[in-house]
Amino acid sequence: MPGIEGKIRYAVVGGGWISQAAFMPGVGQTSNSLMTAIVTGDRTKGEALAKDYGLTVYGYDEYDAMLMSGTVDAVYIATPNFRHREFAEPALKAGIHVLLEKPMEVSVEDAEAIEAAAKASGAKLMIAYRLHCEPGTIAMVEAVRNGEIGTPRFFTSAFCQTIKATNHRATSGYWAGPVPDMGAYPINAVRNLFEAEPIEVMAVASRTERDLGCDDTVSVILKFTGARQASFTLSYSSGSVDQFHLVGSKGAMEVSPAFGFGEGTAITYRLTKDGETTEHTAPVVDQFGGETEYFSDCILNDREPEPNGEEGVLDMIVIAAIERAIETGTPQKLQPRSRQRRIGRDQARTLDLATSPDLVDIEVPIG
Repeated sequence: MPGIEGKIRYAVVGGGWISQAAFMPGVGQTSNSLMTAIVTGDRTKGEALAKDYGLTVYGYDEYDAMLMSGTVDAVYIATPNFRHREFAEPALKAGIHVLLEKPMEVSVEDAEAIEAAAKASGAKLMIAYRLHCEPGTIAMVEAVRNGEIGTPRFFTSAFCQTIKATNHRATSGYWAGPVPDMGAYPINAVRNLFEAEPIEVMAVASRTERDLGCDDTVSVILKFTGARQASFTLSYSSGSVDQFHLVGSKGAMEVSPAFGFGEGTAITYRLTKDGETTEHTAPVVDQFGGETEYFSDCILNDREPEPNGEEGVLDMIVIAAIERAIETGTPQKLQPRSRQRRIGRDQARTLDLATSPDLVDIEVPIG
């Protein structure tokens, strides 16, 4: 049960950049959530964060003790992808709710195991698709759903940045690289804009002279039923680009920025229809605070969160198929799948953006 303040008590698992720069300050913007613990492999870092936020610090080897401490209701897991199951599954089995960063893991099998643990325990699992609670994104989804561009035909996107060659995401192979890291955004966007699942995947990849531990640049084509298709390019070795276009039978939507967060980043779209273009603005919000507040609401009111384990597994299936397409050079067929539940207006949260904190012993990944 929640603590005496009636708020959901979170332990933060992993003290890296996304936890420190975005999640931890975002919790302070909510009305129904607080942090009580930090779990990290770096004791010095943990103690500094514990002091800043009034937390109890635990090492990774003390995780089970933390779960049994009676001081946490939920965990936010932001470790490297390959350690997600290691921390998500025990928490769920202990009845502790889990807010899990995307992608869910580094294999479909591990992702399905996490989802199965949530179903078996009754504890709630939400995949941290922050844009599912962001008002501009929800407005776009509703505009397409309401027929503003007619029948969606094709989607194109570019999502690129320069990652430091020393960052773990650039040195640890495919499952830490641009497709799981950044590709989850256009994949998730088009799945929800089309309200459909892809049936075929094609991909090509290349490496630059930077000699990263993964492919620098990957281009993907997804085929859907109903003569619909999507394409996107991701890169760890290019200038910063964050945009997509969605073209329908009666109009088109241009979105930039499409996937980012932080100061000055409002997800705004331009709609062109009948030769006329209108701009639809949204406020800058604390996306991490918003997703946390939504998840805590689901816990407090015993509701299943929308971006649950099924949503995460469906993206994982596509990410794994992209890897096979790169390795084999051949298109990958996918079994027809459907998902009844999609993003809803009730998920929107408009919390003010938190002030950026000083980071403790962190190398900013972009540079």
